[in-house]
Amino acid sequence: MATPLTAAKMLAVLKAEGLTVHEHAGWKTHNRDSATGKSFGPVHGVLIHHTAGHNDREVCFNGRTGLPGPLCHGWLGQTAGLWMIGHGRANHAGLVDGDVIHALVAESSPLPKDDRADTDGNDCLYGLEIENLGNGKDPYPAAQYRQAVLWAAAICRAHGWSERSVAGHKEVQPGKIDPSFDMDVFRADVKKQLATKPGATAATPPPSASKPKVDLSRLITAAKTDPGAKQGHVTYLAGTNLVEAALVKLGYLARTYAGDGSFGSTTVTAYGRWQYHLGYRGTDANGIPGQKSLVELGKKSGLFTVVA
Repeated sequence: MATPLTAAKMLAVLKAEGLTVHEHAGWKTHNRDSATGKSFGPVHGVLIHHTAGHNDREVCFNGRTGLPGPLCHGWLGQTAGLWMIGHGRANHAGLVDGDVIHALVAESSPLPKDDRADTDGNDCLYGLEIENLGNGKDPYPAAQYRQAVLWAAAICRAHGWSERSVAGHKEVQPGKIDPSFDMDVFRADVKKQLATKPGATAATPPPSASKPKVDLSRLITAAKTDPGAKQGHVTYLAGTNLVEAALVKLGYLARTYAGDGSFGSTTVTAYGRWQYHLGYRGTDANGIPGQKSLVELGKKSGLFTVVA
């Protein structure tokens, strides 16, 4: 928990860490403070995103329909470098899990499951958007990844935080999958950087783009709970959305029934058809996910991997 860095201080700490910083015109006064009546701070940590696109610096500055800019504090291009986009409240985090925020403040590890959205993350988190498709196939160039590590380390160093004040969007808000690399590896690289003197650079090889993970046990709970629960009940939003997207992609579920985070009866039926396709019969094709069928769905769709 800390007072946000001034624009001048932010520039200074980023440059001291060894970064070349580009300044978008107007960034120092570009924020959502006046429009929302909420001020930025106190700050509790830094949040890492991928943009899910390319050439989107101006989108991050201006915003998009229904979501005004700035959409981050910094934008990091694959070849264009680090750009200052906003200073103050930015529309990058949305509603996040308060338990995770408390863990960031306490610098506890591992972070708790992000199973609710009850705290305004735009108030208290710095946000970096990294230009990447986020599909598990788009690589992060070594120079881009190194700059992301330096950005996070610079802010942590300025506030006296450790790497445990760093999180990915997928770790704080249910349903998010960004960034598409392992945050434990990223935090380890930030830790290495913080162990050096400002301006020195620890070795930070680029990560392999990774697919989001679906927790089998949580998904089974959702499949058994959601169909009989109140309309709109959500047990495991992120995992359900990924599985539904896979079922849509492979033709087992209509798109209109996907994306609400609820593993309802229609999804159970669709998953049962997937199990039947794999050769399961009777109660083995009842729509409740199993290890082998879920792993195969992730592989066939290319959308996720599975953890037990």
